[in-house]
Amino acid sequence: MLGQDLVARLRSRHTVIPFTRADADITDAEGITAAIKRASPDALIHAAAFTGVDRCESERDLAFRVNGEGTRNVALACRELRIALLYLSTDYVFDGEKKEPYTETDAPHPLNVYGESKLEGEAQVERLLERYWVVRTSWLFGPLGRNFVESILGQARRGATLRVVNDQTGSPTYTEDLAAGLEAILERGGPGVYHLSNQGFCSWFEFSQEILRQVGLDPATVIPIPTSEVGRAARRPKNSRLANRYLATEGIPPLAPWQDALRRYLLRTTEIAK
Repeated sequence: MLGQDLVARLRSRHTVIPFTRADADITDAEGITAAIKRASPDALIHAAAFTGVDRCESERDLAFRVNGEGTRNVALACRELRIALLYLSTDYVFDGEKKEPYTETDAPHPLNVYGESKLEGEAQVERLLERYWVVRTSWLFGPLGRNFVESILGQARRGATLRVVNDQTGSPTYTEDLAAGLEAILERGGPGVYHLSNQGFCSWFEFSQEILRQVGLDPATVIPIPTSEVGRAARRPKNSRLANRYLATEGIPPLAPWQDALRRYLLRTTEIAK
Protein backbone atom coordinates (compact mmCIF):
# COMPACT_ATOMS: atom_id res chain seq x y z
CA MET A 1 0.00 0.00 0.00
CA LEU A 2 2.57 2.61 1.08
CA GLY A 3 5.27 1.25 -1.22
CA GLN A 4 3.30 1.95 -4.38
CA ASP A 5 2.46 5.50 -3.33
CA LEU A 6 6.11 6.05 -2.42
CA VAL A 7 7.29 4.93 -5.85
CA ALA A 8 4.73 7.16 -7.58
CA ARG A 9 5.73 10.16 -5.47
CA LEU A 10 9.50 9.79 -5.70
CA ARG A 11 9.68 8.99 -9.42
CA SER A 12 8.84 12.57 -10.39
CA ARG A 13 12.16 13.84 -8.99
CA HIS A 14 14.33 10.81 -8.28
CA THR A 15 15.49 7.58 -9.84
CA VAL A 16 13.59 4.86 -7.97
CA ILE A 17 14.45 1.15 -7.88
CA PRO A 18 11.62 -0.68 -6.10
CA PHE A 19 12.25 -4.10 -4.56
CA THR A 20 9.68 -6.83 -4.13
CA ARG A 21 10.19 -9.74 -1.75
CA ALA A 22 11.22 -11.82 -4.75
CA ASP A 23 13.90 -9.25 -5.57
CA ALA A 24 15.26 -8.95 -2.05
CA ASP A 25 14.25 -11.02 0.98
CA ILE A 26 15.40 -9.08 4.05
CA THR A 27 15.76 -12.30 6.08
CA ASP A 28 18.51 -13.41 3.66
CA ALA A 29 21.55 -11.40 4.76
CA GLU A 30 23.70 -12.22 1.75
CA GLY A 31 20.85 -11.82 -0.71
CA ILE A 32 19.74 -8.42 0.57
CA THR A 33 23.32 -7.12 0.58
CA ALA A 34 23.81 -8.26 -3.00
CA ALA A 35 20.53 -6.69 -4.12
CA ILE A 36 21.33 -3.35 -2.52
CA LYS A 37 24.85 -3.43 -3.95
CA ARG A 38 23.46 -4.01 -7.46
CA ALA A 39 21.04 -1.08 -7.11
CA SER A 40 23.72 1.18 -5.56
CA PRO A 41 21.28 3.81 -4.24
CA ASP A 42 22.12 7.04 -2.43
CA ALA A 43 19.47 6.16 0.18
CA LEU A 44 17.28 3.17 0.95
CA ILE A 45 13.71 3.24 2.29
CA HIS A 46 13.05 0.11 4.35
CA ALA A 47 9.28 -0.42 4.46
CA ALA A 48 9.26 -4.23 4.46
CA ALA A 49 7.71 -5.75 7.59
CA PHE A 50 5.57 -8.48 9.07
CA THR A 51 2.58 -6.28 9.91
CA GLY A 52 -0.04 -8.81 11.04
CA VAL A 53 -0.42 -7.43 14.56
CA ASP A 54 -2.52 -10.30 15.90
CA ARG A 55 -0.57 -12.96 13.99
CA CYS A 56 2.63 -11.70 15.57
CA GLU A 57 1.35 -12.88 18.96
CA SER A 58 1.28 -16.51 17.80
CA GLU A 59 4.25 -16.19 15.40
CA ARG A 60 6.70 -14.33 17.61
CA ASP A 61 9.80 -15.93 16.07
CA LEU A 62 8.72 -14.92 12.57
CA ALA A 63 7.93 -11.37 13.71
CA PHE A 64 11.41 -10.93 15.15
CA ARG A 65 13.07 -12.71 12.23
CA VAL A 66 11.50 -10.23 9.80
CA ASN A 67 11.15 -7.00 11.78
CA GLY A 68 14.23 -7.37 13.98
CA GLU A 69 16.79 -9.61 12.31
CA GLY A 70 15.65 -8.62 8.82
CA THR A 71 16.14 -4.96 9.67
CA ARG A 72 19.57 -5.77 11.07
CA ASN A 73 20.46 -7.37 7.73
CA VAL A 74 19.37 -4.24 5.87
CA ALA A 75 21.25 -1.94 8.27
CA LEU A 76 24.44 -4.01 8.02
CA ALA A 77 24.26 -3.88 4.24
CA CYS A 78 23.77 -0.11 4.32
CA ARG A 79 26.73 0.27 6.69
CA GLU A 80 28.96 -1.84 4.48
CA LEU A 81 27.92 0.03 1.34
CA ARG A 82 27.78 3.48 3.01
CA ILE A 83 24.14 4.07 2.17
CA ALA A 84 21.71 6.16 4.23
CA LEU A 85 18.65 4.27 5.51
CA LEU A 86 15.09 5.38 6.24
CA TYR A 87 13.26 2.84 8.40
CA LEU A 88 9.47 2.86 8.74
CA SER A 89 8.28 2.17 12.28
CA THR A 90 5.02 2.40 14.20
CA ASP A 91 3.02 4.07 16.95
CA TYR A 92 2.76 0.59 18.50
CA VAL A 93 6.19 0.99 20.07
CA PHE A 94 4.32 2.92 22.82
CA ASP A 95 2.01 1.50 25.49
CA GLY A 96 -0.62 4.24 25.19
CA GLU A 97 -0.62 5.19 28.86
CA LYS A 98 0.57 8.76 28.33
CA LYS A 99 -2.19 11.39 28.48
CA GLU A 100 -0.62 13.61 25.81
CA PRO A 101 0.64 12.84 22.28
CA TYR A 102 3.92 10.94 22.21
CA THR A 103 7.01 12.88 21.20
CA GLU A 104 10.08 11.51 19.48
CA THR A 105 12.01 11.53 22.77
CA ASP A 106 9.44 9.59 24.82
CA ALA A 107 10.65 6.17 25.97
CA PRO A 108 9.00 3.33 24.02
CA HIS A 109 7.24 0.52 25.87
CA PRO A 110 5.30 -1.73 23.47
CA LEU A 111 2.27 -3.76 24.54
CA ASN A 112 2.44 -6.43 21.84
CA VAL A 113 4.89 -8.56 19.87
CA TYR A 114 4.51 -6.48 16.73
CA GLY A 115 5.54 -3.35 18.62
CA GLU A 116 8.41 -5.19 20.31
CA SER A 117 9.74 -6.49 17.00
CA LYS A 118 9.51 -3.08 15.31
CA LEU A 119 11.28 -1.50 18.27
CA GLU A 120 14.04 -4.08 17.88
CA GLY A 121 14.31 -2.94 14.26
CA GLU A 122 14.69 0.65 15.44
CA ALA A 123 17.43 -0.39 17.85
CA GLN A 124 19.35 -2.19 15.10
CA VAL A 125 19.24 0.86 12.84
CA GLU A 126 20.31 3.25 15.59
CA ARG A 127 23.09 0.93 16.78
CA LEU A 128 24.60 0.18 13.39
CA LEU A 129 24.25 3.40 11.41
CA GLU A 130 25.05 7.09 11.60
CA ARG A 131 23.11 8.17 8.50
CA TYR A 132 19.56 7.07 9.22
CA TRP A 133 16.00 8.21 9.76
CA VAL A 134 13.55 6.22 11.89
CA VAL A 135 10.03 7.38 11.01
CA ARG A 136 7.08 6.29 13.17
CA THR A 137 3.62 6.61 11.70
CA SER A 138 0.10 5.42 12.51
CA TRP A 139 -3.27 4.13 11.28
CA LEU A 140 -2.44 3.95 7.56
CA PHE A 141 -5.08 4.01 4.83
CA GLY A 142 -4.60 4.17 1.06
CA PRO A 143 -6.16 2.93 -2.18
CA LEU A 144 -3.51 0.34 -3.01
CA GLY A 145 -4.19 -2.18 -0.26
CA ARG A 146 -6.67 -3.38 2.34
CA ASN A 147 -7.52 -0.68 4.85
CA PHE A 148 -9.98 0.45 7.51
CA VAL A 149 -11.85 2.88 5.24
CA GLU A 150 -12.74 0.19 2.71
CA SER A 151 -13.72 -2.21 5.50
CA ILE A 152 -16.14 0.30 7.02
CA LEU A 153 -17.66 1.22 3.65
CA GLY A 154 -18.04 -2.40 2.64
CA GLN A 155 -19.81 -3.32 5.87
CA ALA A 156 -22.07 -0.25 5.72
CA ARG A 157 -23.18 -1.00 2.15
CA ARG A 158 -23.98 -4.58 3.07
CA GLY A 159 -26.19 -3.32 5.85
CA ALA A 160 -24.00 -4.84 8.56
CA THR A 161 -24.09 -3.52 12.10
CA LEU A 162 -21.03 -1.33 12.62
CA ARG A 163 -19.58 -1.77 16.10
CA VAL A 164 -16.34 0.18 16.40
CA VAL A 165 -14.04 0.77 19.37
CA ASN A 166 -14.15 4.23 20.92
CA ASP A 167 -11.33 3.94 23.48
CA GLN A 168 -8.32 3.92 21.13
CA THR A 169 -7.17 7.32 19.84
CA GLY A 170 -4.72 8.09 17.06
CA SER A 171 -4.10 9.87 13.76
CA PRO A 172 -5.41 8.27 10.55
CA THR A 173 -2.64 8.74 7.97
CA TYR A 174 -3.10 8.73 4.20
CA THR A 175 -0.33 6.90 2.35
CA GLU A 176 -0.13 9.56 -0.37
CA ASP A 177 0.52 12.27 2.26
CA LEU A 178 2.92 10.02 4.14
CA ALA A 179 4.91 9.46 0.95
CA ALA A 180 5.23 13.23 0.50
CA GLY A 181 6.40 13.63 4.09
CA LEU A 182 8.95 10.86 3.71
CA GLU A 183 10.33 12.52 0.60
CA ALA A 184 10.74 15.77 2.53
CA ILE A 185 12.57 14.00 5.37
CA LEU A 186 14.90 12.29 2.90
CA GLU A 187 15.69 15.56 1.16
CA ARG A 188 15.83 17.97 4.10
CA GLY A 189 15.76 16.16 7.43
CA GLY A 190 18.75 15.56 9.63
CA PRO A 191 19.30 12.02 10.94
CA GLY A 192 17.27 10.75 13.87
CA VAL A 193 13.78 9.70 14.92
CA TYR A 194 10.68 11.38 13.47
CA HIS A 195 6.95 11.10 14.01
CA LEU A 196 4.94 11.57 10.82
CA SER A 197 1.15 11.40 10.63
CA ASN A 198 -1.76 13.46 9.36
CA GLN A 199 -2.71 16.21 11.77
CA GLY A 200 -5.47 15.86 14.35
CA PHE A 201 -6.70 12.90 16.38
CA CYS A 202 -9.78 10.72 16.66
CA SER A 203 -10.97 7.35 17.90
CA TRP A 204 -11.70 4.50 15.50
CA PHE A 205 -15.39 5.18 16.23
CA GLU A 206 -15.04 8.85 15.24
CA PHE A 207 -13.03 7.86 12.16
CA SER A 208 -15.85 5.52 11.11
CA GLN A 209 -18.45 8.24 11.56
CA GLU A 210 -16.46 10.68 9.40
CA ILE A 211 -16.02 8.05 6.68
CA LEU A 212 -19.78 7.56 6.45
CA ARG A 213 -20.47 11.30 6.68
CA GLN A 214 -18.18 12.07 3.75
CA VAL A 215 -19.87 9.53 1.45
CA GLY A 216 -23.38 10.59 2.43
CA LEU A 217 -24.23 7.68 4.71
CA ASP A 218 -25.68 8.00 8.20
CA PRO A 219 -22.88 8.21 10.84
CA ALA A 220 -25.43 7.43 13.55
CA THR A 221 -25.44 3.80 12.38
CA VAL A 222 -22.02 3.29 14.01
CA ILE A 223 -22.20 1.88 17.55
CA PRO A 224 -19.31 2.69 19.94
CA ILE A 225 -17.89 -0.23 21.92
CA PRO A 226 -14.92 -0.72 24.26
CA THR A 227 -11.82 -2.57 23.06
CA SER A 228 -12.56 -5.30 25.59
CA GLU A 229 -15.52 -6.43 23.47
CA VAL A 230 -13.42 -7.06 20.36
CA GLY A 231 -11.33 -9.96 21.65
CA ARG A 232 -8.17 -9.37 19.61
CA ALA A 233 -5.06 -11.44 20.30
CA ALA A 234 -2.74 -8.43 20.58
CA ARG A 235 -3.24 -5.58 23.01
CA ARG A 236 -3.51 -2.12 21.43
CA PRO A 237 -2.39 1.18 22.97
CA LYS A 238 -5.26 3.43 24.07
CA ASN A 239 -3.30 6.50 23.02
CA SER A 240 -1.53 6.29 19.65
CA ARG A 241 -1.31 10.05 19.15
CA LEU A 242 2.05 11.14 17.73
CA ALA A 243 3.38 14.67 18.15
CA ASN A 244 5.27 15.54 14.95
CA ARG A 245 7.74 17.90 16.66
CA TYR A 246 10.91 17.17 14.75
CA LEU A 247 9.36 18.12 11.42
CA ALA A 248 9.17 21.73 12.61
CA THR A 249 12.79 21.76 13.80
CA GLU A 250 13.86 20.68 10.30
CA GLY A 251 11.62 23.22 8.56
CA ILE A 252 9.35 20.51 7.13
CA PRO A 253 5.64 21.42 6.99
CA PRO A 254 3.16 19.16 8.77
CA LEU A 255 0.85 16.85 6.86
CA ALA A 256 -2.75 17.92 6.25
CA PRO A 257 -5.54 17.26 8.77
CA TRP A 258 -6.78 13.68 8.60
CA GLN A 259 -10.31 14.76 7.58
CA ASP A 260 -8.93 16.48 4.49
CA ALA A 261 -6.73 13.47 3.74
CA LEU A 262 -9.79 11.22 3.94
CA ARG A 263 -11.70 13.50 1.54
CA ARG A 264 -8.89 13.31 -1.03
CA TYR A 265 -8.61 9.55 -0.61
CA LEU A 266 -12.33 9.15 -1.28
CA LEU A 267 -12.11 11.43 -4.32
CA ARG A 268 -9.20 9.37 -5.63
CA THR A 269 -11.18 6.18 -5.22
CA THR A 270 -14.36 7.81 -6.65
CA GLU A 271 -16.36 7.18 -3.50
CA ILE A 272 -17.81 10.70 -3.59
CA ALA A 273 -18.52 13.02 -6.48
CA LYS A 274 -15.66 15.24 -7.63
